[in-house]
Amino acid sequence: MLSRIAVAVLMSIGVIVGPSAAAQSSVLPDTTASFSTVLTDPFVRTRATTGLKRLYNTRPEAAKTLFQEIDERYPRHPVSPFLKGLNLWWRIMLDLTDDQYDDRFYDHMDEVIDRCEEILDDNPDHFDALLFKGAARGFKARLASNRSDWWKALVNGRKAIGPVRRVATIAPPENGDYVFGKGLYDYYTAISEEEYPAVKAFTWMIPDGNRERGLKLLKETASSGHYVQTEAIYFLTQIYFLYEEEYLPARRYVKRLRERHPDNPYFHNYEGRVYAKWNRWDQAREVFESVLDRCESNQPGYNVHMEEIARYYMGKDRLHRGDYETALMHLQRLDTLTDRDIEDNRYRILGALYTGMVHDAMGEREKAVQQYERVTDMDDPVDAKDRAKQYLETPYSR
Repeated sequence: MLSRIAVAVLMSIGVIVGPSAAAQSSVLPDTTASFSTVLTDPFVRTRATTGLKRLYNTRPEAAKTLFQEIDERYPRHPVSPFLKGLNLWWRIMLDLTDDQYDDRFYDHMDEVIDRCEEILDDNPDHFDALLFKGAARGFKARLASNRSDWWKALVNGRKAIGPVRRVATIAPPENGDYVFGKGLYDYYTAISEEEYPAVKAFTWMIPDGNRERGLKLLKETASSGHYVQTEAIYFLTQIYFLYEEEYLPARRYVKRLRERHPDNPYFHNYEGRVYAKWNRWDQAREVFESVLDRCESNQPGYNVHMEEIARYYMGKDRLHRGDYETALMHLQRLDTLTDRDIEDNRYRILGALYTGMVHDAMGEREKAVQQYERVTDMDDPVDAKDRAKQYLETPYSR
């Protein structure tokens, strides 16, 4: 957990297209520098925002068409490979167990960085070059952290610091998009230093964060941002769900995601996860049943990994309701889905653990022990082995 928090601090300062992160809130725009950005071009704004909406709603080819028009208008600008990378980013997000797009994604972000550096050689204060260089580094850090490549994540996070600090002195402070990165930075830096003092080893060289200010800035972007409004809403959902453990605002924000992007399976499953952690299982069950219906009808984006998540929660729900046969049906389907070569096996190991618990609840101790022993032999990214060892000693009971 400590490694993830440390990386979150560093990757947040460069994430997506609005990173005004590392400067203090009192910094005013540098009036000696020229502020100009392709993002204010109506041609780019219209096509990029429409393309992003299509992308979030799992229509990558339709988004790609609009992004291509921007590429043709600005063939040497870093915005072009950046948008191509975003197209791949959402393919990755929909199945983090699949790394087939990683190399292409990194190639696009590297092209962004190369184009930015060419521009910065001639104009060190070029706003877009600074902006997209920091954003590309931030995205590389995010993907590396998802792959548990902590060194790569830390290196890219730290390399984002310089560009985004300069962006903070140039950008107009009233723009909701440009306070997004600072909001992330403030929040994640603050919680990491509050809860994990050892993280100071990573953050001593950068300004302190501020938890309340971070939330305020993220809410500002969620309210008035243009390009990164959805990202701000997503991070607010995640913050209230994982860190603040306040499920009413988490539900409010995840519902906004669902209303804005009703065909996004990642947000769809996230809504169910919020209800499940909140112990609102009637609502959670309804959401996950809807996810499974869409998976079975092969709706775009509702892939094997999305089904795995829904099956796990449905099995867990049916166990707690005492419907053991249906629980086993979901968990056996989960075991079949996860029987593939994947690096992140969290749902496979959780499925085996809960299958053992179901067998214990049914009085089938021998079958339960077989499942717990499977768990102890697996790689364990979710601390399931301790529970399996506990149930090997003392049978699970409801």
